[in-house]
Amino acid sequence: MEIIKKQNENTLELALIGRLDTTTAPQLEGVMAESLDGVTLFILDFEKLEYISSAGLRLLLVGQKRMNKQGSMVLRHVNSDINDVLEITGFSDILTIE
Repeated sequence: MEIIKKQNENTLELALIGRLDTTTAPQLEGVMAESLDGVTLFILDFEKLEYISSAGLRLLLVGQKRMNKQGSMVLRHVNSDINDVLEITGFSDILTIE
């Protein structure tokens, strides 16, 4: 998976390319851990994300829980396959999807 990071002032945008699974989740977890301090808007761009596993879903919960304390988190450009996963798991009820 490739992560393209854009940050300005208090906004962090991470564009994910490829698969977010057990193998690649630690990569995203590391970027989130080092980058979320002081962020009030956290954007995950899923335009080129092909797949998300339970490990990826766990990171979405970690990000949402952290951002509930310091701002907001938004998922953008979610394709229909990943949106189906989010809906089936109930994540669409707790995440902001644009």
